Amino acid sequence: MLTKIDWYIIKKFLKTFFFTVFIFLLIAIAIDFSEKIEKFIESPITKNEIWLQYYPTFILFISGLLWPLFILVAVIFFTSRMASNSEIISIFNAGVSFKRLLRPYLVAGFFLAGIHYISSSYLIPKGNKTRLDIEHAYLYTHNDKGKKHDVHLFVAPDTKIFINNYRKKDSTSTIRNFRLEHFKDGKLDYILKANPAEWIGPPNKWRLQNYQIRTINGMHETLELHSGESMDTTINFTPEDFVDFVSQQAMLTSPELKEVIAKRTERGAGGLEKYKVELYKRTAEPFTIIILILIGVSISARKVRGGIGMHLAIGMAIGAMLVLLSKFVAVFANSQIISPLFGVWIPNIIFGLVAFYLIRQAQN
Repeated sequence: MLTKIDWYIIKKFLKTFFFTVFIFLLIAIAIDFSEKIEKFIESPITKNEIWLQYYPTFILFISGLLWPLFILVAVIFFTSRMASNSEIISIFNAGVSFKRLLRPYLVAGFFLAGIHYISSSYLIPKGNKTRLDIEHAYLYTHNDKGKKHDVHLFVAPDTKIFINNYRKKDSTSTIRNFRLEHFKDGKLDYILKANPAEWIGPPNKWRLQNYQIRTINGMHETLELHSGESMDTTINFTPEDFVDFVSQQAMLTSPELKEVIAKRTERGAGGLEKYKVELYKRTAEPFTIIILILIGVSISARKVRGGIGMHLAIGMAIGAMLVLLSKFVAVFANSQIISPLFGVWIPNIIFGLVAFYLIRQAQN
């Protein structure tokens, strides 16, 4: 059961946190706008798109990105002030142990971690889609890193396609040297070739020109040549399968990420690592928040020479190390050097041990 002291700490925690978020967001918007103002002027983007679509979703993005650091700064700031005002000492003199002191911090921490988990899984990805669509359309038009040459995909368990070259121009999508292979009982029994193949529209409609059909039945083969002719057919892939923006994974909700991973795995497509890293990160970051809270309280609950400034310096150094370590291991996870799941959780494991050590020291 929460006491008056618990509610006092929780209110201070939440007020300081939201104030910290507000200040940092103002700074982030000012910096981002100053960097992009020239591109805003040169591109045909409208004011409504900038202020009613881009920056509201940019606020969501920055909040989600720096949420753990905001919490760390807030915890250190208000706890250090309480320590400087001898409030922490008074609480200890009232018979409250350090472990008991952690209760209101953890209550507020789990509340904020829950908000962060739900937001990063559903709300922020939807905002990222709006923000990144604007960036791809007006600011960074060459960020599509999807594979366009020598693509192999399974469109069904027994059907594979090969695409020598894919080209998208405006609303048209064209494939050069298209080949579809069908297997029966592990043996090739049907080959369909076309040059070119053009996208007609949903659902999965393609127009095959100058096509050839080769049927294989044991030692017997038939070949049909249709030079100068076209055939409209349905094949289980779309132009979206070739689109892979740099931050494509950030635009997908967690259920959509799982669907993409399952679909790409089934088709034998590569490039799964960044999607797995993003999915696992959304589960790991709520635990990061709790770990940073424990570290923040352990550092700032004591009076030290230098006061709040010293506490904040130590806290920001720890936050910077956490961010650097997260980025460092993410590179290895995206490069298939280590498992994406292990790579995402390495920072939590290391800083969890740091939090355990600091709590032991604080209790002494």
